[in-house]
Amino acid sequence: MTMLKYFKNLPKEKLIKQFKMACIAEGITCILLYLVAMPIKYQWGIFWQMIPIGILHGGMFTWYLLLINDVRKALNWDDEDFVFAILAAFFPFASFWVEVDLVKKRME
Repeated sequence: MTMLKYFKNLPKEKLIKQFKMACIAEGITCILLYLVAMPIKYQWGIFWQMIPIGILHGGMFTWYLLLINDVRKALNWDDEDFVFAILAAFFPFASFWVEVDLVKKRME
């Protein structure tokens, strides 16, 4: 079973929970990358810590993007919300805003 088929078969509640975790994990790994790994790299010239944190952040970024389309259908996002959620993936810390603004408010 491919990953996309796995996400499509998730119940709505579990899909939304996965997306919330992806938003938070993507934001936390972004913080680790920008506020921990990059200063160490450029301040002291230690490059090795960038690799695992970068790979972890890339995985969380991919997880977030894989879930977006199915969450859009589950929460009935309009095109504006969907584009905002996609663009938020490319701006640091914006995934926290997506989790709060688009997911929690739509669940109420």
